[in-house]
Amino acid sequence: MASLLANLRLRTKFLLSMVLVIAGLTGLTLLAVRHTVQQRARQELTTSAQNSLAMFQILQQQRRALMSRKADLLATSAFLSDDDASSFTDSTNNPLDTSRSDLMALADSSGKIISLHATHSDLSSQVVEVLLRGSISKNHISDWWFAQGRLYQVELHTIKPLAQSDVPVQSSTVIVGQEFDERNVRDLGKVLSSDVALRYDGHIVASTLDPYRESLLAAKVSHGQPPQEFALGDEKFIASSVNLTPDQPNGAGLIVFRSDADTAAFLQHLNRLLLQVGFLAVLAGAVVAFLISRTFTRPLESLVDGVRALEHGDYDYQLQVQGGGEVARVTGAFDTMRHTLQRNETERRQLEDQLRQSQKMEALGRLAGGVAHDFNNLLTIIKGHSELLLDRLSPADSSRKSSEQIHKAADRASTLTRQLLIFSRRQILQPKVLDLNVLISDMDKLLQRLIREDVEFAFVPGNDLKAVKADPGQIEQVLMNLTVNACDAMPHGGSLSIATQNLLVDPVYAQSRPGLVAGNYVLLSAADTGHGMDAKTQARIFEPFFTTKEVGKGTGLGLSTVYGIVKQSGGFIYVQSTAGKGTCFEIYLPQVDAKCEEPAPQTLAIPATPKALTVLVVEDDAAVRDLACRFLETAGFRVLAARDGVEALHIAGEHGSSIGALLTDVVMPRMRGTELAARLLELFPNLKVIFMSGYLDQIEPNPDSASNQYFIEKPFTRESILSKVNEAFRPANPLTNLPGRDRRPANTLRAPQSY
Repeated sequence: MASLLANLRLRTKFLLSMVLVIAGLTGLTLLAVRHTVQQRARQELTTSAQNSLAMFQILQQQRRALMSRKADLLATSAFLSDDDASSFTDSTNNPLDTSRSDLMALADSSGKIISLHATHSDLSSQVVEVLLRGSISKNHISDWWFAQGRLYQVELHTIKPLAQSDVPVQSSTVIVGQEFDERNVRDLGKVLSSDVALRYDGHIVASTLDPYRESLLAAKVSHGQPPQEFALGDEKFIASSVNLTPDQPNGAGLIVFRSDADTAAFLQHLNRLLLQVGFLAVLAGAVVAFLISRTFTRPLESLVDGVRALEHGDYDYQLQVQGGGEVARVTGAFDTMRHTLQRNETERRQLEDQLRQSQKMEALGRLAGGVAHDFNNLLTIIKGHSELLLDRLSPADSSRKSSEQIHKAADRASTLTRQLLIFSRRQILQPKVLDLNVLISDMDKLLQRLIREDVEFAFVPGNDLKAVKADPGQIEQVLMNLTVNACDAMPHGGSLSIATQNLLVDPVYAQSRPGLVAGNYVLLSAADTGHGMDAKTQARIFEPFFTTKEVGKGTGLGLSTVYGIVKQSGGFIYVQSTAGKGTCFEIYLPQVDAKCEEPAPQTLAIPATPKALTVLVVEDDAAVRDLACRFLETAGFRVLAARDGVEALHIAGEHGSSIGALLTDVVMPRMRGTELAARLLELFPNLKVIFMSGYLDQIEPNPDSASNQYFIEKPFTRESILSKVNEAFRPANPLTNLPGRDRRPANTLRAPQSY
């Protein structure tokens, strides 16, 4: 059963539920109506019986008044006749008296009946005397007498003669009574529109019932008052009763009762009518429930179809949202979810494409780095030997021009290899304490070349600007990227403003830029009047490969590079932009309490006694090794050569501390240059170490001997190698050429990238 219900359609479940609810509510309503009507009918029967009793009491009072007047007339007649029995008898037979009395009697002062007139001859004077003494003892002038199986309502009137002497005179009594027989009871029942019964001492004296039901009623009243509701045979009655003799609990009483046969017939008819109404109500409710279920399950069916389509990967299935109810909102939410899933699916595919692109870029970067490393060795040989040729050839020699062209081509090729290394990100940050005002002022001419003539440029330096610690070349890269992007955002011209200032960021200000920590910063801002960005674009502006330009016109790496440089420098970047009102980039760099570092002067001073200085050259490429040795030998240095680290250790063991400097490649077979330097520094702590490589990120300087370590980038020239060796041998030299300390030459900057 449960599985059958679970497999029903929603419309069927709703329809069955509504029908059951309507049937239940209708049934409860009809039961409540039936119960209310039944109670009201019973209440009306009870009220009618009580009203009948009230009417009987009114009639009783009228009868008493009539009998009292007659008793008064008889008493007057008896008084005038001086209680003469014959005169009293004549008075009772007065033909002019229209009032019927079933009992009339005159009693003397002792209670003896002097004269008696009764409709029933079996009513003797002795019986009347006993009843009279009972009433007189109770001091009743109105009473109910039961004699010879008959019930009488009597009125007593005392005759008090005038006192003419001091001797007290006894009074006589006039008795007038009316019998309540079957005829009187039937007349009373007609008047009261009810069944009536007179009882006395647990017996039914007279009633409007047939003998059989009268016997049943006698059995119910034999022990006292009848119940309010009782049944006589198959018929039920609602009864009300009154005790006619209050001082006698089992004395005379009147029972008025009404049959509920008419009420039962009415209720039966009402039940049939309510069943018909209930059936029609359930039927109408079922029709309404069907229409309602069809109204709101139709959109649900459409929604289910949409879910099924979504399960099969159909993201283009269109849902129609009708109305504004809950189902419509659910449908709208599902349609939004469908669009979201469709967008996510599209983004997933785009991310896959971007991942493949980034993997391809990474592979190209690795390839470019390897090619640049090998190419640097070749360029070192070409440039070095071209310099040697130029030294030997006179200006008038016809071959000198060819040698100069070879040297220039090698310079251009070295620039290309340097760009390949930048592309492959094979360089490390070289942080330095610097002044942003000085750095931006030095870049002014370079920035002016990047900015079109229709763009107005302004630099607003901050007063007393604090120093920051960052890689100058990387900060220059940031400025170039921001400048190029600003110009691209102003295709029809505009203005670009770069400004610096000291800024104390408090917690309140930091809350306006989520992610910014309170502290002292140098703020570098770049504001343009371009087309700006909306909130959706701003949310993704720093994502790699995200660009707003056409395909092929932007790499999407410009601002992601800026973001990475700022974060790697310990700073924070924030963008404010409004579509059509321009963009402002804010870069927060932490302030440092240190003096700005000045670049070391480049000098080619040759030591006075070069023959006293020995340089150990270690290079796995024989041509590069020979060229470096020739450069040093021509400058007067004593040179020892080794093709790898193992051979260099052997040579160092033979010559000992006479070796003043180690010039070694970094990437070599059998032993890396950094490992060789570390082992030689353990033997000769004062040894000067100069690394040469095309990979800046391969350098791993020893922190314990950082003052004796230097770096020269391939391809090197005779000037650069002699300058670096002389710098190493200079006493008390500033440590300005280690990785992380030297400012890279301007021509090593990465190409600016736009978003």
